[in-house]
Amino acid sequence: MPTAKPAKPAKPAKRPATNEDKSRIQSIGKMVSILECFSSVNRQLQLAQVASLSGLPRPTAHRMLAAMKEIGFIEQEARSGSYGLGIRLFELGSIALANMDILREAKPFMDRLSKLSDESSHLGVFNGFEVIVVEREEPGDRSARGLRPSENSPAYCTGVGKALLAFQRPEVIERVIGIGLKSYTPTTLCTPQALRAELAAVRERGYAIDNEEHQIWVRCIAAPIRNASGHVFASISITGSADRMTDAKIDSLAPLVVQTAASISRQIGYEPTPA
Repeated sequence: MPTAKPAKPAKPAKRPATNEDKSRIQSIGKMVSILECFSSVNRQLQLAQVASLSGLPRPTAHRMLAAMKEIGFIEQEARSGSYGLGIRLFELGSIALANMDILREAKPFMDRLSKLSDESSHLGVFNGFEVIVVEREEPGDRSARGLRPSENSPAYCTGVGKALLAFQRPEVIERVIGIGLKSYTPTTLCTPQALRAELAAVRERGYAIDNEEHQIWVRCIAAPIRNASGHVFASISITGSADRMTDAKIDSLAPLVVQTAASISRQIGYEPTPA
């Protein structure tokens, strides 16, 4: 008589969400909405400003800020009473940055890109408002103008920034626009209409161009990098002086930048959907 196979253990029933679970999720959402009020423009905010920007009632905003102060996410100035982001967030961000696969995996691709183009290569990640340049490669001993590693730069007027911003959710794009589009050079796109049209063009061609929009005499080409889930969270660029980065050179290098970004994306787990 054949031995009966042991029955597979039944999967535990999924526990329905309780009111406590829902309340916890709502609290986390409120915390995130407060953190998103701060930027390089809004470094310090009064309680009324936090309430207005987050859309939370003033008592709720005050209660959340007090709780976030306790865990180091928020700091408050003694004299003015204004609030700012806490050092604990910087510490956590530094840990996250150090553990990012992108830094390790992108390095050889950046080196190759810099050598083939004979220009500097930058790697940027998006923090929800701006771009943080986390790595840079130079061709030989050339001293190039532009961004330094760990330097924040605007998302709307740099190559690495536009390559990232173009592929974010509409509400993220509008949030960046809402902060204000400061004019850095005569070619900076300073109106919402012009920026939206430019981002649509970036999505269409697959790469962004910085035409001296952030710094005079600096031009670049940048392409988006996707993570394993397909989300654009980083970008890579070739940056050089305007006399070298002519229109013809940009046209010839654009496919190389796009190909490099795609290779990095695949290296960190992204699998493109077959056409």
